[in-house]
Amino acid sequence: MTAGQVAALIAAGAFALLVLLLIVPLVKLCRTLDEATIAIREARQRSDPLLTNANTAIVHVNSQLRRVDVITAEARAVAGSVSALTSLFTALVGGPLVKAVAFSYGVRKALRRRRQPKALDEAGAGGQGKNRRRGLR
Repeated sequence: MTAGQVAALIAAGAFALLVLLLIVPLVKLCRTLDEATIAIREARQRSDPLLTNANTAIVHVNSQLRRVDVITAEARAVAGSVSALTSLFTALVGGPLVKAVAFSYGVRKALRRRRQPKALDEAGAGGQGKNRRRGLR
């Protein structure tokens, strides 16, 4: 055997050793990929019912939101009606009622002033006691 053949034999042995050393990590990598594939498959199988339930919940929420929209629209209409009714009540009753109260207040005050000088005359003040305190005659 020549030196070239010995060198080729050593190189072939080193390459075989390298292949043997690389087989172990490659086998472990294959097992890891198999486990990852199994885990992904199980996750998908578990997530299908979850997504189905989530879809059902979203459909239910959407139907409830439609109901809430109808209720909100009705409440808005009722609020508008109450506002119009309040304005009508204020226009019909509020104005005349305020006028009647103001009129009764004026009549009461006029009657009180009309009776006041008689009460002061009976007391002997001559009806000017209150005016003197204010500086009026």
